[in-house]
Amino acid sequence: MIELRDVHKAFGPKEVLRGIDLSIGKGRSMVIIGGSGTGKSVCLKCVLGLIEPDRGIITVDGQDVTRLRQGSSERDAFLARFGMLFQGGALFDSLPVWQNVAFRLLRGSLKRPWTEAREIAIEKLRRVGLSPDVADLYPAELSGGMQKRVSLARAIAAEPEIIFFDEPTTGLDPIMSGVINDLIREIVVEMGATAMTITHDMTSVRAIADEVAMLHRGKIRWTGPVTEMDASGDPYLTQFITGSPNGPIETLR
Repeated sequence: MIELRDVHKAFGPKEVLRGIDLSIGKGRSMVIIGGSGTGKSVCLKCVLGLIEPDRGIITVDGQDVTRLRQGSSERDAFLARFGMLFQGGALFDSLPVWQNVAFRLLRGSLKRPWTEAREIAIEKLRRVGLSPDVADLYPAELSGGMQKRVSLARAIAAEPEIIFFDEPTTGLDPIMSGVINDLIREIVVEMGATAMTITHDMTSVRAIADEVAMLHRGKIRWTGPVTEMDASGDPYLTQFITGSPNGPIETLR
């Protein structure tokens, strides 16, 4: 479903991506791990076309992402295939919960009548474990865990084929993190969606990944099934998943 071949991206003299090769199969859940500043978010934004790579090829279901013109109807149709759970939730404070969930259904090419959009929003809220009475509250009236659930409901509201999760458990306590991880796994399997997650939370990795790719210094250091991660033998991956300060990954001391 998603393929990156020899993708490079630099910002001035700083090379962030230095030849990324990665394939994500249809209906599979790929989790990209790596330290802060290793290029995980840049990689995700390149797939979405929010950042243009300096060179390389990125295809989604065989379509070359780099050839889509900004603002074109073809690009709008491309983006309509995606759902996104942002790291900080990115809810609109001025809109009630149901309008946050139905945001894409109230405007643009996916526009639905308000009554229908509200019904879909309430259905998606139920799917993530929130009752209908939450629909008319505002984000500021919700706990952090509830806000994350609302963000997840919004990500799936338009029934996307591909869902991106950017650090889905950041800022949550261990119990709520487990709840969100379970929801993500259930929903991805239930929808048959292709998922791409970036995180450094190893609990999330083990809960939601089919495959894992480790990004280090702008390159994919290791990729394979999550079941083979612990026995990979790769010193970079081993140091990362164990959290050891000793190893080939440099740490500030």
